[in-house]
Amino acid sequence: MWLFNSSIGKKVVMSVTGIALILFLTFHCCMNVVALFSGEAYNMICELLGANWYAVAATLGLAALAAFHIVYAFILTMQNRRARGTERYAVTEKPAKVEWASQNMLVLGIIILLGLLLHLFNFWYNMMFAELTGMATPLHPADGFGYIKLTFSNWCYVILYIIWIVAIWFHFSHGFWSAMHTLGWNGKIWQKRWQCIGLIYTTLLMLGFLVVVLAFAFGCAPSLCCGSACC
Repeated sequence: MWLFNSSIGKKVVMSVTGIALILFLTFHCCMNVVALFSGEAYNMICELLGANWYAVAATLGLAALAAFHIVYAFILTMQNRRARGTERYAVTEKPAKVEWASQNMLVLGIIILLGLLLHLFNFWYNMMFAELTGMATPLHPADGFGYIKLTFSNWCYVILYIIWIVAIWFHFSHGFWSAMHTLGWNGKIWQKRWQCIGLIYTTLLMLGFLVVVLAFAFGCAPSLCCGSACC
């Protein structure tokens, strides 16, 4: 099948899975912003999702999307390196009009993957996985608000998450319009428009995540008992 065998097909898979992951991050960001206003409301969402069959099915679907995206990224990168051969060493100056993110997508991808593993350990492992297996955890598996406070009370985690968010911003700000280009919206006018839309959208999205991290790090999150901000 051309989607899996050809270079263009692999890029289409990369684009579709990438857009799907951006949509998931949009939902995740909206969910996280709730924690800035009410701990009870955030925990209600966590309990609603929890280890229910639909949440588990969605998690498996997201894992499949992420796996396809990561595997195909490495495959395409290796194919491009083989295609260039020794010529890639002959260029010592950055090509004109080539974004830094475009030149370093593999490095950014590795940072994002490591950050994802850390995030899964801090939250998914202690929440959904703990609820499914019944293992002992520091907090109740549905106490997502408590886990956010616990995680971002550690400044080591705060710094690592900020690095992760910045890497995602670079990766998605390039990947957004690149995906649109691959899917056919590649005219000169629309390419510039998608670049602008992608930059604005990913910036707002990552700012949402960053605000949550910093709010909890500096103790400006709401109280679980009253839902009012402390600063």
